[in-house]
Amino acid sequence: MERTNWTDIEFILQGLSEYPRAEKLLFVMCLLMYLVILLGNSTLIILTLLDSHLHTPMYFFLGNLSFLDIWYTSSFIPSMLIHFLSEKKTISFTRCVVQMSVSYTMGSTECILLAVMAYDHYVAICIPLRYPITMNKALCIQTAALSWGLGFLNSLTQRILAVEGQNTVPVSPS
Repeated sequence: MERTNWTDIEFILQGLSEYPRAEKLLFVMCLLMYLVILLGNSTLIILTLLDSHLHTPMYFFLGNLSFLDIWYTSSFIPSMLIHFLSEKKTISFTRCVVQMSVSYTMGSTECILLAVMAYDHYVAICIPLRYPITMNKALCIQTAALSWGLGFLNSLTQRILAVEGQNTVPVSPS
């Protein structure tokens, strides 16, 4: 079967091309929101690392969630900001796949991490006397690593189904 040359494929991003004023306004608004996201999440991470009173499972998972949020928003907002100001509004197939993979990884990891945080809260509320034993540092690190690993595996599966599935479509002779 014939393989496609993915380097030649580009997607044209239409968006608000007909409204340049709206693009400039959206650029400013999105840039401000992005800076607030970076500042807020970075502050939370730094505070949880510096303050020894915050070295608890809840803040450990919140730090992971903040780090994940920085990566999640950084996977698409800088590219979006560039496209708001540029004349050529295209994205290559490879760049699109990378952006899609990072977004899927972060989204999947966030879902799993939120489930882990729900379990942490459940143990803290329902079994408070056993909480320090159940939610020890090793378990927190293992569950966070498992969340990131499962998020990556889910993203890998989605990418394979989306990209490699393109090669199985039969092409009719012209």
